[in-house]
Order: sequence, then structure tokens, then C-alpha cells
Amino acid sequence: MPNPVARAAEVIAPARLGRPFRWLLASSFVNNVGDGVVLAAGPLLVASLTQDPFLVSLALFMGYLPVLLFALIGGVAADRFDRRRMVIVADLGRALVLVALVSTIVAGAEGIPLVLLALFLLGTLETFADSASSTLLPGIVARADLGTANARMQSAFVLANQLLLPPVGAFLFVVGPAVPFATNAICFVVGALLVSRVVVRGRVARSAAPDPVRTQLAEGVRWLLHHPPMRTLALTIFAFNVTFGAAWSVLVLYAGERLGMGEVGFGLLTTAVAIGGLIGTSAYGFLERRFSLADIMRVGLLIETFTHLSLALTTSSVWALGTLVVFGGHAFVWGTTATVVRQRAVPDEVLGRVGGVYRVAITGGMVIGTPIGGLLATAFGITAPFWFGFAGSAILVALLWREFAHIAHAGAVEAPAPG
Repeated sequence: MPNPVARAAEVIAPARLGRPFRWLLASSFVNNVGDGVVLAAGPLLVASLTQDPFLVSLALFMGYLPVLLFALIGGVAADRFDRRRMVIVADLGRALVLVALVSTIVAGAEGIPLVLLALFLLGTLETFADSASSTLLPGIVARADLGTANARMQSAFVLANQLLLPPVGAFLFVVGPAVPFATNAICFVVGALLVSRVVVRGRVARSAAPDPVRTQLAEGVRWLLHHPPMRTLALTIFAFNVTFGAAWSVLVLYAGERLGMGEVGFGLLTTAVAIGGLIGTSAYGFLERRFSLADIMRVGLLIETFTHLSLALTTSSVWALGTLVVFGGHAFVWGTTATVVRQRAVPDEVLGRVGGVYRVAITGGMVIGTPIGGLLATAFGITAPFWFGFAGSAILVALLWREFAHIAHAGAVEAPAPG
């Protein structure tokens, strides 16, 4: 009888994906365990220091700002330097920042300025780590297996970061405010050790004197502008994140005012999204084998469009929870599909820089959409952002419907030479 542990390992990370992928997946899971713990502990720490809404909002903003400032530079670095070492250095850097934060908490010297600085530094290092780690998969697994590999990575994120560990983080914060942050630091050290075992296939040789950063940035942007399917995908992601950000910016208020779910409502809604995400990523291989990537993308954005409509119309908490389970499945399946399409279409030598543009598009859409949602809710009521999301998404789906066939087959399009 096969070893149960070996059978479980085969289900989680099939042998055909290779040992390097298993090391990378293990590193991702451990890092997401640490991040999941701090996902709950971070806001609790800020709230324990201040009740000022503006300062609390700054803590969230510190998660967006580094992406806007450094995603493009991080992409250049990922194309310029050893990507595996870049992830290791970023993980160890995050561990050092957390050790410093833990020291101030233990000494009773923590304050809002120090916490905000720590959050900014963590976000900056995470931006560089993500810039490098997102480009490793094409050098580890076969092109045909990118969908399965990305789905497994997404599952690690959903399971550890979104679903299981946040409640643990809240409990550890009660045990001691420094404990969850120390746990996260340990996870980053272990994650760095695991990713050091990853062996990546050979990359294009770099010149002894690489082009200036500004030139390399321009090359990445120029490549994207001259590749119509990838350009359209970037604009699609940006536009849908504007509508998504508008609706989700008031979700915590919507849970109480519209659904009457009380203080636990927002947590239940986000948990529903995470459960849907876990189902969606687990089913990704099945979906990829039976449907074209273009149809997966089309149906997914129809689901997103009618999610906004459903939430705008309902006052039932049960219906809203069910809607968000379906939405969570779509969100992670669509995100995995978009990543697979990009990894297949973009040449390795500009993969980091093009990925940086996509991260700016995702975050930029959220940053623009969030205040729009707040203003609409203030002026027209709590459901107004969801009506905005429905109308905007419906228009975008109609405009982009035919384009998804070109986007999904972007890897077959002759790519312009970088630079």
C-alpha cells in the first residue's frame, strides 16, 4: 500500500512538477502562515495604540504605497539579478524588520510612527520578494503545467493567509502582542531556507554592464505597449480593480447596515471569499482541462459583474455569503488564469518588469476605486458602490468579450523583441 504521506504529497504537489517546485511551494506556504498570523495581529496592534480613523487608515495605505513606488523597480531588479537570491534577501530583510518591531513591543517603546515605518519597510521588501518569486515558476515547471503550479501556489495563499491563520494571529496577540510578529519573523527565516533549495533552469546570460535602470524600465513598458493581448489584459485588470475597489471599500459597513450581520459580519464575508477561493483553486486543473482559457476568463468576469448586482439587491446575509463563495472561486481562478497567460506570453528577460506593471495596475485600480466607493456611499447610500461596480463591469465585459480569445492565446502571438 502506498505511503499515505507520499500520496498526500503527490496530490498537493504532483511529482511531474519536480522537486524545485515542492521547495518553492513549501516556502510559499510557510511565508503565508506568518503573514496570515499578522493579518489579524497587525490591525489589532494599530488599534491598541490609537483610535484615530486617519491613523488606522494609514496602516492600510502602507500596504499599497510600496507597490506603487517600487513595483516597477522590483521588476527591473528581478530581470537584472538572481531571482532566487533576491527572494532570500527580501525574506531575511523582513525577518530583521519584524525582530526590530518585536524588540520595541517588548520594551514598551512601540508607537504609531514606528509601527507605520515597520509596515512600510515590510511592504517594500514584500514588493521586491513578489517581483522575483512571481518569475520563478516558468524556470521550474513545464509550460503545460503552469496552470496547475499556479493554482497550488494560490491554494497555499488562501488556506494559510486568508482562512486558517488569521484567527490564530488574533489569539496569539491576546497571549502577547509581540508573539505573532515573532512567529512571522521565524516563518520568513524558514521560508528563505526553503527557497534556497530551489534550482531554476538556466536564464539568458546578462551582460557585464547592464543598461541603466531607466532604460530597462522603458524596455519593459515598451514591450507591453507593443504586445496587444498583454496590453489589453493589463488595462482589463486595472479597470476591473477600480470597480472592485469601489464596492469592497464599504463591505465592512455593508455587512452591518444592509445585512444586519453585526460585528462579526465582515469577518464572515471575507471567510466566504476565502472558502470560495480554496474551492476554485482546487478545481483549477479540472477547469483548465475542459474549458478554454478564454471561456474561463469570460465566465469569471460575468460572475464578478453579477456579484455586484446580487449584493446591491439583497438584504439576506445567507444569500450574500453564498454569492461571495462563488465570487471567491471566480477571483482566484481568474487570477491564476491571468498569471498563466502572462507567464506563457512574456519572454523571461522582461518577465519581472512586465509583472511590475501588472502589480501597479492591480494596486492603482484599488487605490482609485476605494475613494470612489466611499464618496458614492456617502452621497447615495451603502448600495451605490455595488451599482457602480455592476454598471462598470457590465460595460467592460461587453467591450472586451471578443478580446479574451486574443488574450488567452497571447503566448502564440509573436512577441516584440525586448528593447
